[in-house]
Amino acid sequence: MSIRSILTATCALVAFGFVSPLYAQGAGAPEASSTLVQWSIITGGFALAFAAAFGALAQGKSVSSAVEAIARNPSAVNDIRGNLILGLVLIESLVIYVLLIALILFFVKPFGG
Repeated sequence: MSIRSILTATCALVAFGFVSPLYAQGAGAPEASSTLVQWSIITGGFALAFAAAFGALAQGKSVSSAVEAIARNPSAVNDIRGNLILGLVLIESLVIYVLLIALILFFVKPFGG
């Protein structure tokens, strides 16, 4: 899968995400706080999607580099494995932080009453 196809798929996903609410039927006059809640849900969803996608890409790249390094120098397997696990933990922690922020945006309403 090339970078061009990944970029095209990402742009299509963003375009469909912005167009999909276009045909939704409204329940009546929207309140100011309800639009804020809707935008925080959209923002949290997009942030979580981007974090998960790029976190998975980073994890795949790090695992492939570690496997290649182990194949080149099998005697350094313990050092490479330790650094790989530390790197994977740090990458995954960033995705978990975004999940935490998205859950706060979904359920707490941090900007409005």
